[in-house]
Amino acid sequence: MDELLALQKLKQGDWSGLETLVKRYQAKALRVAYLITLDLNLAEDVVAETFIHLATHLNHFNPQRPFEPYLLRSVANAALKAAQAKKRYLSLDGNPTIIEEIFTQAHSVESEVEAMELGHRLNEALQKLSPRQRTVIIQRYYLEMSEAEMSQQLKIAPGTIKWFLNSARTRLRALLDVEGDQK
Repeated sequence: MDELLALQKLKQGDWSGLETLVKRYQAKALRVAYLITLDLNLAEDVVAETFIHLATHLNHFNPQRPFEPYLLRSVANAALKAAQAKKRYLSLDGNPTIIEEIFTQAHSVESEVEAMELGHRLNEALQKLSPRQRTVIIQRYYLEMSEAEMSQQLKIAPGTIKWFLNSARTRLRALLDVEGDQK
């Protein structure tokens, strides 16, 4: 069943449409939620609640637009709220390196191992950021949202979004530089 048919079925009260959407997007949604909350159980709850919320409030969704970005933004917002409610500011030790290296890694067999190691280091550095800082980094680089989209989605002024991004990148670079020097 394709996405459009699944959404139509869901609007008609047929929950098999939700099953199709969950099968298609659950793994990616869980990844987004986990990267923000840093708690697998909380991330699973956030994703499940978001799917149910979206299924029962489909009148807010424009069927002319793709569902995946709408879902992932909803998951990111719900994960941020959950993380802030739990006040999860974890700090784990690690050896991260520069963030830009992770996003520019080639997919050759040789660099795959390096990319995995860099991904692990970046994940450890991300865990040291506040939930708000993690959210803007994930929205910008993982979900590839523009600053304007982030501003609209979070209902925050564009200048504030730029400040959040700059602050998060500065903190992340500082964490990467400090821990890189400890190698």
